[in-house]
Amino acid sequence: MTHDYTIEIEPVDIEPYREGNTGIPFMTTFDSGRDGPHVMVMAVTHGNELCGPIAVDWLFKQSVKPERGKLSLGFSNWRAYQSFDPEDPDASRFVDEDINRVWDVSTLDGDRNTAETERAREIRPLIDQVDLLLDIHSMTTLCEPLMICGPLEKGRQFAREVAIPEYVVCDEGHTAGKRMRDYGGFGDPGSPKNALLVECGQHWEKRSAQVAQDVMVRFLGHCGVVDADFVSQNLGDADTPKQKIIEVTGPYTITADQPFTWKGIYVGFEVIEKAGTVLGLDGDKEVGTPYDNCVLIMPNRIKGKDHSAVRFGRYVD
Repeated sequence: MTHDYTIEIEPVDIEPYREGNTGIPFMTTFDSGRDGPHVMVMAVTHGNELCGPIAVDWLFKQSVKPERGKLSLGFSNWRAYQSFDPEDPDASRFVDEDINRVWDVSTLDGDRNTAETERAREIRPLIDQVDLLLDIHSMTTLCEPLMICGPLEKGRQFAREVAIPEYVVCDEGHTAGKRMRDYGGFGDPGSPKNALLVECGQHWEKRSAQVAQDVMVRFLGHCGVVDADFVSQNLGDADTPKQKIIEVTGPYTITADQPFTWKGIYVGFEVIEKAGTVLGLDGDKEVGTPYDNCVLIMPNRIKGKDHSAVRFGRYVD
């Protein structure tokens, strides 16, 4: 893989958090001793995404303890993260496969054996205890930050309550496998559990680290883990924009053996007025927009076969 982006931030050292206190490497839980939800912030689901560990490392250093319930802080794919090389930064996304595509029960209970399925099974007992999850990510291309809330109304409402970022994407996930934010009760409309996945911007832009911190602090404030003073004192941007809700109708999944070839430069949230507008080539197949006023979400220039080249959506509300 290749990239054309300047690396403006540096990975933080997460080794001090290896032991934790849960019996699971790189997982720490603080218990207030008072009734309340079990809240979790997860970083490094992908090893080349630096803003999450920067934010979680910062939170550890604030010595924050939950005012009620429990707070867990974790580093998911730490092996991939610790292989990060600024000379080849994309290579550390995962070890064997994307850990954010293995969270279906059949995979977790099955016999597929990779570094990522091993790690997912290792942290699964902790995730089973979590009521409210924030999974911090970043994106391959320069794009405005966005919150992915899943397909359910409870996720959409949760995103509204956290109130940032401006764009909220409602989707079913990926054909390649289930994400952590859709696992178990998070993806069950009858469960009080809930989860959000924030994409903070391009992987290595400086702004992504501040976005990660702001979203995390607002999330913790909304969940009752920290008080309003902590929230107000630690926001880089106190504005709460009018959120724009986008419903994803589906991804375009690449079928050719090479990356999707784009005909134009798209960075995300472009609205393509006419159905059938050709966006690019999947091998020798032309791919166009499926309907009028189609919103392009997270167009990707480096992914290959069986990955999403782009997701199509519509503005709602």
